Amino acid sequence: MSNQEQPKWYVIHTYSGYENAVEQDLRNMVDNNDLHDFIFDIKVPVEDDIVERNGKKKVIQRKKFPSYAFIKMIYTNHIWFMVTRTRGVTSFVGSGGRPIPLTDEEIRRIGLETISVEDFDIKVGDDVKILGGALDNFIGVVDSINAERQKVKVIVAMFGRQTPVELDFAQVQKI
Repeated sequence: MSNQEQPKWYVIHTYSGYENAVEQDLRNMVDNNDLHDFIFDIKVPVEDDIVERNGKKKVIQRKKFPSYAFIKMIYTNHIWFMVTRTRGVTSFVGSGGRPIPLTDEEIRRIGLETISVEDFDIKVGDDVKILGGALDNFIGVVDSINAERQKVKVIVAMFGRQTPVELDFAQVQKI
């Protein structure tokens, strides 16, 4: 592996409902074939959702991107072959089945990589812009920061009221 080969995030298309199986099969393939120098991480992003059934509230995890998994790897033809031959994988997302790496902006918006507290340069009282979700492009003021959970509470003006909103570090940008 040369110095200029940096791992990048790619998107894999999977059969519906096979996302977790693909993640586990890819991890097993990496371990069995000693590909730790080429494949660094595999993720199926999920989000908590509150549903109410029979009068009871229940928190369930939903896949943010059904039928997709994300893989951080160094692209080679051999790795491409190994990944696309994994059970449940249909192809890479890209032209002609060849993968196109995600941009830094896409990685941040999806939340694939956690932001360390040292790299998080936002402080209480700072004005921030919300990225993505229902409040996309809203402006707010940071009220509190929970470094342990990587969450930030932002006060946003909605419908003439100041409303607190809890967001991930990756969902805010300092302005």
